[in-house]
Amino acid sequence: MTEIKQEVNLNTAQMLIKCLEAEGVKYIFGIPGEENLEVINAISDSSIKFITTRHEQGAAFMADVYGRLTGKAGVCLSTLGPGATNLVTGVADADGDGAPLVAITGQVGTERMHITSHQFLDLCKMFEPITKRSKQIVRPDAVNEIVRIAFKYAESEKPGACHIDLPVNIAKMPVSIGEKPLQKKIPPIEHADLSAIEEAAGEIFKAKNPIILAGIGAIRNNCAEAVTEFANKLKIPVINTMMAKGIIPFDNKYSMWTIGIPQEDYVDKIIEEADLVITIGYDIVEYSPAKWNITGDIKIVHVDTRPSHINKLYQPIVEVVGEISDSLYDIMRRTSRKVEPVKALEIKAKMLAEHESYANDDAFPMKPQKILNDVRKVMKEDDIVISDVGAHKMWIARHYNCYKPNTCIISNGFATMGIGLPGAIAAKLINPEKKVLAIVGDGGFMMNNQELETALRIGTPIVVLIFNDSNYGLIKWKQEDQYGKSCCVDFTNPDFVKMAESMYGKGYSIEKAEDLIPTLEEAFKQKVPVVIDCKVDYDENVKLTKHLKKACENL
Repeated sequence: MTEIKQEVNLNTAQMLIKCLEAEGVKYIFGIPGEENLEVINAISDSSIKFITTRHEQGAAFMADVYGRLTGKAGVCLSTLGPGATNLVTGVADADGDGAPLVAITGQVGTERMHITSHQFLDLCKMFEPITKRSKQIVRPDAVNEIVRIAFKYAESEKPGACHIDLPVNIAKMPVSIGEKPLQKKIPPIEHADLSAIEEAAGEIFKAKNPIILAGIGAIRNNCAEAVTEFANKLKIPVINTMMAKGIIPFDNKYSMWTIGIPQEDYVDKIIEEADLVITIGYDIVEYSPAKWNITGDIKIVHVDTRPSHINKLYQPIVEVVGEISDSLYDIMRRTSRKVEPVKALEIKAKMLAEHESYANDDAFPMKPQKILNDVRKVMKEDDIVISDVGAHKMWIARHYNCYKPNTCIISNGFATMGIGLPGAIAAKLINPEKKVLAIVGDGGFMMNNQELETALRIGTPIVVLIFNDSNYGLIKWKQEDQYGKSCCVDFTNPDFVKMAESMYGKGYSIEKAEDLIPTLEEAFKQKVPVVIDCKVDYDENVKLTKHLKKACENL
């Protein structure tokens, strides 16, 4: 007699995890709680590794950076109520920065939602403004559809965050026999309209001083090679946003580096000279058109996978909408340029001389320019720097030179303090063979320093370099610019070396400028997380403001 194999009757939590496996999820970052116990139990029987963090915000930041570096949605998990509210900042950051992320929250049972209930919040409503989709699973047989919806929208252009809310009683309910994860489908590549390609080619041919403004979309869509070839062939200067560092090697002749610090900088003058701006993968959340097209007079050619934003100062004369690299190669075949951008190259020579002037500066506390100059000497071209948010972010944007995409991660959409350390953990998890350095301010470091224990426990030996000035340096900089004084920004710091050691990591304190390079080299040899405390001279902030005002007036 033939034995009939009985299909296993899964509950909703188990089907949820089966669906995540089908989406290719390898890690879930989060904290267990009463209302997600069924999900945690299902994870323990799956191929997915659960990364237990010390705070839900850290979990969301890890998922955020995981998504940005891989292009696949990072997943974070919390329980209901306060666990879910702790996810919010990281989820909002992912959505603002265009990083694919799926957040999963526990929830009270459906039988308790109509009354005042312990730790109950309407989480779908709470996450709605900071996600592309926010869905609650109210029927077991809907879990496969809701998971597919979340990943589809999280990973589709422009990527962002999605949210799934699972009530505790629904998690335990059986799913119908035969239910299974839905198939993940890759959408076909869309090509730009030929007439738009030809019109863009014509505008570029006619322009006397065109420039390229490359944004994060060019990084997400793997367009570095195409952008570099486009610039080289057509002799067009390239300026990148903070989130698009590395889209073209910094030592390429036509690379004009990064735009985005609050002060008028050399690259702003290059845009002022332009009669045509070719935006490639540009997102206005990165750097507002109001800062580079103040009067709205600059002609714009928009090249992206999506139509242009609605903004009165961003009105393209041509929109080339389709696969970006294909569009650039199609335009290249239809136009030519032989004139070198003389003015831009002259400005770049000044920028280069200024940057190199700090190479041998041995002052202490160290100037931020010198710190970053030394960091660049230690990091290989494909090693990864994760920047936290603060005054140091402005210096990293301006002075940390990149050769390749995704080697310097800066949050500049939502621009959230505290992302640096947990983001570095995710980066090291994905790239164990690379050096991963989190550069943080003392303010940002103290927001998520507890994740050093996570880094130690899961075996991700990151290095954290603290710019130590005992205040919220970026706010102080802005106060001094606007009011000529500062207030309410000062604080004291713990002994960061002892803190690192108390968490079974390594700690170093820089006592003189010449110590930084050998200390970094020693730090990257360690098998445990390392914290390097470096005093920084932020008098350079105000000096930079004054210097740029004078320098830009003379260009």
